[in-house]
Amino acid sequence: MALIPFYKPTLRRKDMDAVLQTMVDERIGPGERKNEFLKQFCTYIGAGEGIALRSYPDALRAALLTLSLPPGAKVGVSVLSPSLYALIAKEMQLELVLGDIDEESGCLSQEEASRLVEEGAQALLIHEPMCQIPLHCEYRSLGIPVIEDISQSLGSCFDEEKAGGFGDLVVCAMEEDAVVSAAGGAVLAIMHGDYQKTLSALFREYREYVELPDMNAALGLIQLSNLDDHLSKRREFYTLFSNALLKTEHKLYGIGNIDFKPNGYGFCVVLDSRAEDAIKFANKYQVSAQKTFSDTLAKGYSDRFDLFPKALPPHLRGISLPLYPFLKQSDTELLMKVISHLP
Repeated sequence: MALIPFYKPTLRRKDMDAVLQTMVDERIGPGERKNEFLKQFCTYIGAGEGIALRSYPDALRAALLTLSLPPGAKVGVSVLSPSLYALIAKEMQLELVLGDIDEESGCLSQEEASRLVEEGAQALLIHEPMCQIPLHCEYRSLGIPVIEDISQSLGSCFDEEKAGGFGDLVVCAMEEDAVVSAAGGAVLAIMHGDYQKTLSALFREYREYVELPDMNAALGLIQLSNLDDHLSKRREFYTLFSNALLKTEHKLYGIGNIDFKPNGYGFCVVLDSRAEDAIKFANKYQVSAQKTFSDTLAKGYSDRFDLFPKALPPHLRGISLPLYPFLKQSDTELLMKVISHLP
């Protein structure tokens, strides 16, 4: 018997038909569908303008370039941010400065963000991992530009606070495992500030080589049209799994408030035991599981509890289990059973 897949793209027949139609129309490069996808995405998150690009790294580079930071400038990030951030920063001759997370939200804490600004950070790049949003944080009040990465939090909200509401620029990946997938690509959107002129100038002479093709945008459009239904299903599973976890000594990663509406990008548990033992246990019962924060900036600081006392427990003992709208009932029941008996 095969393991329950860790993730599965939310593709139906009509999604495939939308992509096939672009081929029938013989318009597969960046064009009208790309424009419509970008417009609908920006409307959904409350952005004014933006650009749809061919990759997540492209969008991160564009966001940093739009800020016109000088070589050697410091950019503040959470230590639980993806390792990709370091690669992009090195390529752009920028220096990342690391902060600890907020214990409630799992995002860069306001206190740490303030410290990083005091230490010379000229911008913040806020990663929102595993459905979380930085509740009650006011990063923009610190007086430097804020890039908010909602690749894993798109659709998450708490009352009036929602993913996309904390930054000046917003980056969102559209990879295969994303809540809204275009089978690759990303959006860079402007939430606050006068950045459109600078952003447009970056790609003026070669936009057709960097913008999202219509074939991908067609898939993204149908995914956006189904987003509310997909979020509802994801949240249903998230609640079921959270309730199952209450039977253990382990802790749900991030916001536990019942008024928080996660997007259900994934389900992360911070164990009271070794991650390797729990993963082995899940695999024994045909459930995929993996360490959540193994490929983050924290991997170079695994013993620095003096610097990152809140981030290192999830880095060392956080695991993720499958969560996506197309989970079968039998798989859901098995997942709940495994979660409620995690060693």
